[in-house]
Amino acid sequence: MTYSIVARDAATGELGVAVQSHYFQVGPVVPWALAGVGAIATQSRVNVAYGPSGLELLKQGFSAEETLRALTAGDGQADVRQCGIVDAMGGVAAHTGAKCIPAAGHVLGDGFTCQANLMDKDTVWRAMSDAFISTQGPLAERMLAAMEAAEAEGGDIRGKQSAAILVVSGKPTGREWEDRTVDLRVEDAPEPLPELRRLLRIRRAYDTAGDADHLAEGGDKAAARARLMEALALAPEIGELRFWGGLDIAMNGDLDDGVRLMSEVVESEGKHWIETMKRLVLIGSVPADLAAEIEARLTTSSRAK
Repeated sequence: MTYSIVARDAATGELGVAVQSHYFQVGPVVPWALAGVGAIATQSRVNVAYGPSGLELLKQGFSAEETLRALTAGDGQADVRQCGIVDAMGGVAAHTGAKCIPAAGHVLGDGFTCQANLMDKDTVWRAMSDAFISTQGPLAERMLAAMEAAEAEGGDIRGKQSAAILVVSGKPTGREWEDRTVDLRVEDAPEPLPELRRLLRIRRAYDTAGDADHLAEGGDKAAARARLMEALALAPEIGELRFWGGLDIAMNGDLDDGVRLMSEVVESEGKHWIETMKRLVLIGSVPADLAAEIEARLTTSSRAK
């Protein structure tokens, strides 16, 4: 009782799954993906084993179509299952069992498959496909656009409850935890897709801040600061990003701008941030004299307001 999209980004090799359902915690059940191997959505009267078993078959070199045939052939209840698979080469396959609750169906595209069951209308999966094809940008954002199109078309006839999006890197590292570039879940919410989009925006902000850290470590302070400003613009409400960003700026010699960012967080969230900075002095991460100067400025700024 779910709609989902499974897709591969031809440019990056990324693989992903996005899903929404009127079902508590759809994230641990439907989406499965492994970098350099493939991605799978298993739904309807869900057989969770389709996920890990399917990935194992793909890992052994089976195509998406061969994997799907093997999964359904070994399942005595395949007629109530629904599944979509994309392999690492962009091959796709999907199955909608004859006894899936209508409206149920799927559509295959170039490197992606959309599938849905118990929908308000039988136009949902085609609307998802059209939205995915017509949307530009990273794979996660394109898949989310497909999900939003499904909801606009009527979505699950029962309503909505949970959603998830999973994306794995196109260049596997051998460390699966690092290959999961996006792994977001909304377990139970009145409006799961808007919440999922909010979480994706924050994920992008943290990723951008991470880019800034790497640039700073490489000695390119100007580029690092530019990326940091991009991160703060993406998620201006996240105080943690502003505080640590401000501290980095201050440590790189611009006390005025650094303290300005930090003071905004201290004023809105509390002086525990000052104590956090002081504890960094204890482990040698922040020079004691710099921390003292920042604390004095933050305290003065707070009193002035």
